[in-house]
Amino acid sequence: MFDQRAFRSALGCFPTGVTIVTAPNPGGDPIAMTVSSFNAVSLDPPLVLFSVKRSAFSLPVLLEASHFAVSVLRGDQTEISARFAHAQGAKWAGLEPRFGATGCPLASQGLATFECEPHAVHDGGDHLIIIGRVVSFEVEADGEPLIFFRGGYHSIAARA
Repeated sequence: MFDQRAFRSALGCFPTGVTIVTAPNPGGDPIAMTVSSFNAVSLDPPLVLFSVKRSAFSLPVLLEASHFAVSVLRGDQTEISARFAHAQGAKWAGLEPRFGATGCPLASQGLATFECEPHAVHDGGDHLIIIGRVVSFEVEADGEPLIFFRGGYHSIAARA
């Protein structure tokens, strides 16, 4: 029998950056979710990907959105990561989204933000792999990334 808990722990040995995926929601507050499965795909055309669990509460709205954004979080943004990691609730309480070049709601100023239009969706077992074509991006000159490793937040070591 395959031990899924042990497999998840083994996957947790690979440190990842932490992102927030946001999208407009015509029926209410913008959607937002914490995602650590973000990756670059292609420079030409400019493509990025992330995966979302098929049972995610916000997935149907995300799949219908004309644009979405992926914001790479800074090391001091653990609170916003934790806020948007929950499936439901008043995620935006006390926060006012800013809007990017595409009109997509953005949760916070991270290290980088990629505004995308949907490009493709692929089967990924219990997840969907969502590929976006980057139509606008912004980058902060300074800051360190928020890292997720073995079930917790970490920061990277200072540069020598």
